[in-house]
Amino acid sequence: MFKLRTILVPTDYNPTSAAALAYAIDLAQLVGATVHVLHAYEIPVYGAPDQAFVASPETMAAIKTAAKKGLDVAIAHYQARGVPLEGHLAEGRAWEAILETAAQVGADLIVIGTHGRRGIARALLGSVAEKVVRSSKVPVLTVHDDPEGHPHGP
Repeated sequence: MFKLRTILVPTDYNPTSAAALAYAIDLAQLVGATVHVLHAYEIPVYGAPDQAFVASPETMAAIKTAAKKGLDVAIAHYQARGVPLEGHLAEGRAWEAILETAAQVGADLIVIGTHGRRGIARALLGSVAEKVVRSSKVPVLTVHDDPEGHPHGP
């Protein structure tokens, strides 16, 4: 029998991610699950024919600090709901970090926001959600932000 004890929710702090987190919180509250919130970030590297330009240590620290602050705010928003919440930061490609974190925390379900891009936008930007759905060993629930602007969450 399928037991839903651990839910992983990746976030990039946009409205679509917020909708996924709100949905996961509601679901966790119903079944008594723990929600793990993950933010993955990449350090920019710019390539040139003869060399690569990497962000300075100060820039890398600022990126990590901003990522942590965003994660803390996202979690704090739902603390009053009584659902156990844990935050995770990962450096690297988002879809890879999601799959790695899902394995590390023993996720039973991944709840991920999707923009629903099509055509050239999807081809150019790729789809983290699509890569996760195709590669995940656990079920993945995709959530779209509400286009009507109905509020999610507490």
